[in-house]
Amino acid sequence: MAKPSSKPAAKSAPRREPAGVQAKPTINDIARLSGVSKKTVSRVINNSPLLNEETRERVEQVIRETGYVPNPQARALALGRNFLIGLIHDNPNAQMILNMQQGILEALRDTDFELVVRPVDRGSATMLDDVRSFLTRQRLYGVVILPPISENSQLAALCNEIGCRYVRMGSAILDDADHMVASNDRDAVAEATRYLISQGHTRIGLVAGPHGFRSARERREGFEAALAEAGIKLPRSLVADGQYTFESGISATDSLLDLSPRPTAIFACNDEMAAGVLFAARERGLAVPDDLSIVGFDDTPIAARVWPPLTTVRWPIVAMGRSAALKLISGTIAHAEDVTEPSLFISTLIRRGSVAPPRKD
Repeated sequence: MAKPSSKPAAKSAPRREPAGVQAKPTINDIARLSGVSKKTVSRVINNSPLLNEETRERVEQVIRETGYVPNPQARALALGRNFLIGLIHDNPNAQMILNMQQGILEALRDTDFELVVRPVDRGSATMLDDVRSFLTRQRLYGVVILPPISENSQLAALCNEIGCRYVRMGSAILDDADHMVASNDRDAVAEATRYLISQGHTRIGLVAGPHGFRSARERREGFEAALAEAGIKLPRSLVADGQYTFESGISATDSLLDLSPRPTAIFACNDEMAAGVLFAARERGLAVPDDLSIVGFDDTPIAARVWPPLTTVRWPIVAMGRSAALKLISGTIAHAEDVTEPSLFISTLIRRGSVAPPRKD
């Protein structure tokens, strides 16, 4: 058995703090070391414009050197706002919500801000009152509003009225650049439809999105524009309504495949419905893409995991979520960079194995 050592254990060197500062510096320490008032430090922390640059830089340098971390509760009390970013939605596409959350959380990483998610019912007569209650009760710093409710201009007016920052997401420009992140859905779908036409398809079915969604309208108009450009007529029978869900994709596809002659290709306005198209085709013994080509929209994880992998339009939702959050917090002490975030995001066609030339009879 080893004999215990008689030497005392070595002590680690104590951490050195700046002169006159405790282990956990306070706002009073920052004021004393900077030679300014506590109120001035508070203005620096809260990014007030009522300061000259020399004072701001001196205080910020002391904050960096001491490792001072502002108290979020105290800052919230001073600002009359919590450090919370809200995400308000009424959308049946769960993957879209998750992707948006991912982008927002990436922007909020290493800041004092947190995310609060609030679903609402756009069909409710009390929706505006419910949102007003949520915003005022939570004292949100800002809010991201997802489609289709982002298309409601009354919501934007409500945010302005109560002084809550907001950014709207949409499939077309709905607001000024500071309050908007948008995608080019119409152009992206037109490109996808041209690709199907270039493969030789002339009888192309559409699984449309829900009525009342701007994204559904923009995507349908892009689809119709590409067909018209190529001189291809679109019978009403080749358009089937969907609800952005897997089940509605199956139901819509069944109605399209009951036609005679049936379509040789189908464009679905999102990937969940496109997966439903694939399922319905397989149920009928059709081979994809030999008997039926399929294109979706979103490029969600399911698109690359089904077989054959799905040709789809990549919708940059994560990047849009990140930019929306950065627009809200830009210029705060937690995100001091003053960088102009983009408002328009370009969707791109991702070609995979679900498209081929139509089978020759």
